[in-house]
Amino acid sequence: MKRLLISTCLLACLATLNSLAQDSLRYHIDLKDKAATEFSLKHPERFLSLKSLQRRQKQNLQVDSTDLPVPAKYIKAISETGVKVLLTSKWENFVTVSCNDSTIIDQIRTLPFVKSAVKVWKGSSSQFPISQGRRDTIINEVTVNPDTIYGASYGQIHVSKADLLHEAGFKGQGMTIAVVDGGFHNFDRIPALNNVKVLGTKDFVNPSSDIYAEATHGLSVLSCMAANKPGVMIGSAPEASYWLLRSEDSDSEYPIEQDYWAAAVEFADSVGVDLINTSLGYNEFDDSSMDFKLRDLDGQRSVISRVAGRLADKGMILVCSAGNSGNSVWKKITPPADADNVITVGAIAWQTGVIASFSSVGNTQDGRIKPDVVAAGVRTDVINSHGSQGKANGTSFASPTMCGMIACLWQACPTLTAKEIIELVRQSGDRAAYPDNIYGYGIPDIWQAYQSYLNR
Repeated sequence: MKRLLISTCLLACLATLNSLAQDSLRYHIDLKDKAATEFSLKHPERFLSLKSLQRRQKQNLQVDSTDLPVPAKYIKAISETGVKVLLTSKWENFVTVSCNDSTIIDQIRTLPFVKSAVKVWKGSSSQFPISQGRRDTIINEVTVNPDTIYGASYGQIHVSKADLLHEAGFKGQGMTIAVVDGGFHNFDRIPALNNVKVLGTKDFVNPSSDIYAEATHGLSVLSCMAANKPGVMIGSAPEASYWLLRSEDSDSEYPIEQDYWAAAVEFADSVGVDLINTSLGYNEFDDSSMDFKLRDLDGQRSVISRVAGRLADKGMILVCSAGNSGNSVWKKITPPADADNVITVGAIAWQTGVIASFSSVGNTQDGRIKPDVVAAGVRTDVINSHGSQGKANGTSFASPTMCGMIACLWQACPTLTAKEIIELVRQSGDRAAYPDNIYGYGIPDIWQAYQSYLNR
C-alpha cells in the first residue's frame, strides 16, 4: 500500500525529524532471551496495565514471559553502539534501530544477548519531510435515506443479520476496537463521523506526524464500523470506542512495517483493547529479495503473523483482510492473514453472496482454512476523506464490517473468551459444514451465533 499524502507535523519538530531522516538504514534485532529483565511474573502489575490484566483474568489467561518487557539493560547496550532505538517488541523480543553505518550492526551482532540483526528498511533523507499540511478538500455532501437508519449501508450489515443484534441493543457499547492502518485523513473535519468515540491516536511510523493528515485508507475502514449517523450511515459497531493507530508507511514498502505493526498491537494490548482490525497485508517489498514466498504462509514465517497469532492468547480478537490478490499471479492471502486464531475476511458482493474475483484465497501452507469468513467488500458503503458517502471495493472494507459485527456479538456473549468467539463466528457461517479455500466458513449469521450462545 503506497502513501497518497505526505505527513503533516509541527514546525517545532523540524530538528527532531531531520535527525531521524538522516538515518538511511533500519534493522530488526532479535534477542536471545530476557535474562536481564528487571521485572518478575509474580508482579505483572509492574509492566501490564490494569485493563490488560483484567482482560486476561476474565478469560483465565496466564501472564507469561512474552509479556515481560525487553530488558532495559539490553536496550541500553544496543543504544550505546551509536544507533537510535526506534521501538521494541516484548512478545517477539526484538529491538528496531536506525543508523547510517552498517558496520555498527556488525558490532551489535557480537553482543552476547543478540540472536540476529536483519536490515528491514533503506530510505533517503526525504523520508519524513515537513509537509505543508495538505488535506483533501472537504465537501461534506451526504444523502439521507428516510427508509432506513442505516442509509446505504443496510445491505452490508443485514447480510450477516447483525441488524437484528443491533435491534436487540448490542451495538458495541463497552467494547474497544483498535484500527491499525495507514492514516485517517480528515477524520477530525468530517461531520458524518463527528460522534465516533475515539479514545486516542498513536503513530508508530512517524511519531511527530498528524495522523489526520496521513493516508485516506484508514478513514474509510473506520467508517465501516464506527459511523453513527441515522439515515446517512450506521456502521457495524456504532457505539464501540476506538483507538486509531498508524503502522503503514505508504511512502515505501519494507518489512519494517511489520515491526511498526507489532508495536501498535502491543500498545493496543496495553490500553485494554478488545478487538483489532487491520486491513493491511504484505508479500512484496521494494527490495524483492525480501519478498515472501507462498511456502511462507504458515503463520510463523513472518513477524507480523507470529505477533497476530499471539493476540487471542492475550484475550484479544484480530480481524484482518484476506488481501486483494485473487486476480494476480500471487492469488493467495497475505500475512498476517495466514496467522492462527484470527478471523481472516474475504470479500463478497452482499447482493448476491458471490465472492469477489479480487478476494485472496487460501489455504495456509500448513493446511488451515483461510479465509475464515466473508463479508461485504464489493461497493461497500464508506465515508470518504471528502466527508461524503462513497463506494469502495476490497477485503479492506469487508474486514472492518465483520470486525464491528464481532464486537457486537462479543458484547452480547460476555462470558466467552476470544478463542470461543472466533470459533462461534466460524461455525455460524453458511458453509461451516464444508469450508473451502475461497469462502472459508462462508457468510456468518451473527444473530444465529447469538442464539446459539443463549441456547447452550
